[in-house]
Parts: sequence; C-alpha cells; structure tokens
Amino acid sequence: MAAGAAGAAAAAAAAAAAVEVASAQDFEELLRLKAKSLVVVHFWAPWAPQCNQMNGVMAELAREHPQVSFVKLEAEAVPEVSEKYEISSVPTFLFFKNSQKIDRLDGAHAPELTKKVQRHASVGSLPPSGNEHPKEDLSLRLKKLTHAAPCMLFMKGTPQEPRCGFSKQMVEILNKHNIQFSSFDILSDEEVRQGLKTYSNWPTYPQLYVSGELIGGLDIIKELEASEELDTICPKAPKLEERLKVLTNKASVMLFMKGSKQEAKCGFSKQILEILNSTGVEYETFDILEDGEVRQGLKTYSNWPTYPQLYVKGELIGGLDIVKELKENGELLPVLKGGNE
Repeated sequence: MAAGAAGAAAAAAAAAAAVEVASAQDFEELLRLKAKSLVVVHFWAPWAPQCNQMNGVMAELAREHPQVSFVKLEAEAVPEVSEKYEISSVPTFLFFKNSQKIDRLDGAHAPELTKKVQRHASVGSLPPSGNEHPKEDLSLRLKKLTHAAPCMLFMKGTPQEPRCGFSKQMVEILNKHNIQFSSFDILSDEEVRQGLKTYSNWPTYPQLYVSGELIGGLDIIKELEASEELDTICPKAPKLEERLKVLTNKASVMLFMKGSKQEAKCGFSKQILEILNSTGVEYETFDILEDGEVRQGLKTYSNWPTYPQLYVKGELIGGLDIVKELKENGELLPVLKGGNE
C-alpha cells in the first residue's frame, strides 16, 4: 500500500510539474506566452515506459528550476508538431527560447537532460565578462569530438537510422568501402550543430573528419571515391572475424544480447540479465540488434545459432539454458569469476 501511494504521489507530482499540450495551436500559443523563459518540451508516448521515467525526472527538475516551463506533448496525438520538429522516436526533448528551438535531446538520458536544463536556464544570468568562456569550452569540446575516433562522421541521425538523404548516402559509401568510422548525431545537440559550421568553416552536413581534420561533405567524398583516393585516406574496418575476436574479448565477461543492461528487448535476454545481476560479477553487453553484421557473423564464429550468448575471456560459455544449468549446479560463479581474475 505504501509503495502504491508513493508511486501515485510521484505520478501526481510529474503531472503537476509539466503543462500538457493537446494541439498545435495550443503549443504555438504556449511558446508565445512563455517566450521570455526557457521552455522544455517532452515529446512522449503513453505506451513507452522510458517516457514515464523521464516524466519523473522532469518533476524533479521543475522543483529545482521554477523559472523553467516544462511541457508534455504526446507525439502521436499532435503529428503536425512532431513532423515539423522531426520527432521520429520517443522520448525526445526540445528546448525553446523566444519561441525558437535552441537545443534537442533524443532518448531517455536523465543526466544529459539535467545538464542541458542547467546550462540553458543559466544563460543570460551570467555577467557580460563571462561571455567568452563558453565559446572556449565549445571550441575545446569540438576539438575533442572531431578527434574522438580516427574517422568521425557528423551527420543527421545515426548510421542505423539516417535522418536525411545526404547522411544516408554518406553512410552507404563508407560502408561499401569497409571504412571504420564513429558518428555524432548533430540533431541531438544544437550547440555542436551550429558551432561545428564555424569551427570547420563548412556550412552543411554531413561532415567527415580523419584524425581531427575535415575531409569534407558528401560531394567531396563522392569525388574521392571516383578518383579511388577514399580508400587511402580513411581507415579500413578490420575483417569481421578479427572484429568478433576483439568484441568477445572486450571485457572478461561479455554478453551478446537483444537490447542492453538497462533495457532487454527479448524475454531470454531479460532472464539472463537477472541471473548475471544476481551474481554481482561485473560484465559488459553488446546489443546485436544494433549491428546486423555482428548479429549474423557471431552465429558462425561461435557455432551457436541463437541469442543471448555469454563469453568469458573470449570463450563461449553458452546461451540461457547453459547459464541456468551452471547456476543450478553452483558452477556459474566460479566460471564467471575465472574471467575476472
């Protein structure tokens, strides 16, 4: 009863913390009325549990930042607003000032949401003498991002889900040439999106960097491909077998599953997480739904046709049934600890 009452109280607090908007007209009116303050809009869906979790985070933030307006907008119920701001998944958070979008956050990232709210809520309250410091911080951040991997692609969306045709073409070219690259979704960070244009003196996206140096956009990459120079400039991805060997040895105990530690995406993966968590042994996971090459290749590499798959020191232990047997026999902990020695 006490837990239920606490849950109800939390839900009520979350509801009270955010204004709920049900139409495009109401949304535009709210932005106009709240133009002088920071407005944080949560595009959510009632069927997504992570959205409810983030509503609770918003309730806490509303208590800490009474000057900020928090808004809930059901993404599928107001499609014209969702389409206008390119909302393709929930939860997504947009930040507005003076009725203009200034930032964006895709996904249920409570620490990042908190950081962005704190940063944008404090803008304007700093003395003029402090105005140059954030620019220095942004420049340093952009330098770190462009050097984050030997080959970095700044794009709209992700390699798995590009959000514009140019980004999609760029990913296809890089994949066709077996080029190993990391990416950054510029739609998720308005500060990076605008700042990188000045930093690189390149006005459009996607942008490709090698060793922190700008190579160019899609047209340049197409020219390099046509002249057969692309393969000499960009680092090649390792062969699949080499990659799988590295992945299976990434941690002493590695679990290849559907989903992640935070959110299993199938019943078998959920069960094996519960068993591993009960042992107290540290382990890492790899979401095979995010990488079709690994998902198919690992079946052949390990000669094991299903997921999840558990590895200790790079050696396959087995799937859920094997792990259950080891637990029942009292052998699981010694096997796992053998990987942590």
